[in-house]
Amino acid sequence: MKKLFLSASFEETASLLHTLEEELAGRRVTFIPTAAATESYDAYVHAGREALEKWGLIVEDLEVSTATPEEVTSKLQQSDLIYVSGGNTFFLLQELRRSGADLLIQSHIQEGKIYIGESAGSIILAPDIAYVKAMDDCAAAPELSDYRGLNAVDFYPVPHVGCFPFVESAAQVIAEYESTLQLVPITNAQVIVVNGERHRIVEI
Repeated sequence: MKKLFLSASFEETASLLHTLEEELAGRRVTFIPTAAATESYDAYVHAGREALEKWGLIVEDLEVSTATPEEVTSKLQQSDLIYVSGGNTFFLLQELRRSGADLLIQSHIQEGKIYIGESAGSIILAPDIAYVKAMDDCAAAPELSDYRGLNAVDFYPVPHVGCFPFVESAAQVIAEYESTLQLVPITNAQVIVVNGERHRIVEI
């Protein structure tokens, strides 16, 4: 059964993890910061790691843009949870594909491994990520031939609604796609919790 915790700002909503899983202390989480590699601001990556550690989780980094295929396979296999940080969604997809991590993550999600996404890490699970071009620069991923996402959910998360500095870009995404896609907008104080095929929004 799928167990997903899709956030906009994990640091602000980490206290809600109990809505998905009660016992986390001592478990291993593969922490993928890759989406932030092209960003000038990445304080949220460090904040996310600290928030996981406060839950008693053992955090093990996996930078998929530089890891070997063997490292990617091994770290994902040995972990109890997967965490994918925010940043540029297009660069993230490019590197997940290039490393083969995309297919592995899809498989682990289907097997019921807990997945935690933050911003780009949440968007990446949509059927396609082209809808967030107003929020992220697709030029950061010149090797991408298409924008098919990991397709782990049948909806399209829109993070940071009404939240600086994404007020205008999030509103633009909603205005452009609300009539054609099943958008699920969330603020930095909300998360999308998925159990099986059902999802709900939880707020702090």
